[in-house]
Amino acid sequence: MKALITGATGFVGQRLIERLVQPTILTRDAQRARQKLGSKIADAVAWDLGRPPPVQALEGIDAVFHLAGEPVAEGRWTAAKKARIRDSRVLGTQRLVEAIRQCSRRPRVLVSASAVGYYGSRGDEWLEESSPPGHDFLAQVCQEWEQEARTAEELGVRVVSIRIGIVLGRGGGALERMLLPFRLGLGSPLGSGQQYMSWIHREDLVRLFLFAAEQPELRGPVNGVAPHPVTNREFTRVLARVLRRPAFLPPVPAFVLRLALGEFVEVLLASQRVRPAAALAAGFSFQYPELEAALEDLLARSQ
Repeated sequence: MKALITGATGFVGQRLIERLVQPTILTRDAQRARQKLGSKIADAVAWDLGRPPPVQALEGIDAVFHLAGEPVAEGRWTAAKKARIRDSRVLGTQRLVEAIRQCSRRPRVLVSASAVGYYGSRGDEWLEESSPPGHDFLAQVCQEWEQEARTAEELGVRVVSIRIGIVLGRGGGALERMLLPFRLGLGSPLGSGQQYMSWIHREDLVRLFLFAAEQPELRGPVNGVAPHPVTNREFTRVLARVLRRPAFLPPVPAFVLRLALGEFVEVLLASQRVRPAAALAAGFSFQYPELEAALEDLLARSQ
């Protein structure tokens, strides 16, 4: 499979590169990417998300893995930050499809990132791919993001949108930000602690992206989450147990988090109890369906 990746230097993209045979990548700083990734990639092509990527980079490509987007969890959500979050996903995808349209030999499949933010905050309701969307900022962004990806279907390209949950992996992402307070014995639930966290081990997510590219019958939205979501309170208990640390502190009140994080706290406290129905129906097998086993794998070598 001749592949192209956008967002290749991100937390998921870097691992995806290692599972492919010398993919081409689209990146803002091509020279730096070539120096960093070397023989792992066939080429690094400069792409400013404000315009379509070079058509020649997409010619002859079998599968496009589209992960590019402004980080959601970094920095306060100012108006400018929210505009970057939206434009990098919605307009970036629109311009990628514009370039695909110009190809003489188009990719067979576009596997595009999305997020479980699509559903909004839904308490303890079980959510599957057919569940209706939410109405908040991230839900709207995800709807527009997926809609732009779907336009590639008009060009004969199969499109899969992976609605990604909280990605757990070594050396970055959400887990890395949690570890210090938990290792100091200061871990505690957030807000009520009753909100559901739909999570996935990074290895399973990368495997799901590859699975989606290789399964010709799979199309449309696919929830990129493990089969067993947990509440924030349960996540706190399990992480503390795996780290062999206490977690007896009371929950951090929502108003304290709001003062520290601003509007982003609504994402942090959102409850999404998501089931990977489409992936399971297509025959995908999770290596890490349970949280404790996933954390043991990720943290055993870092004790």
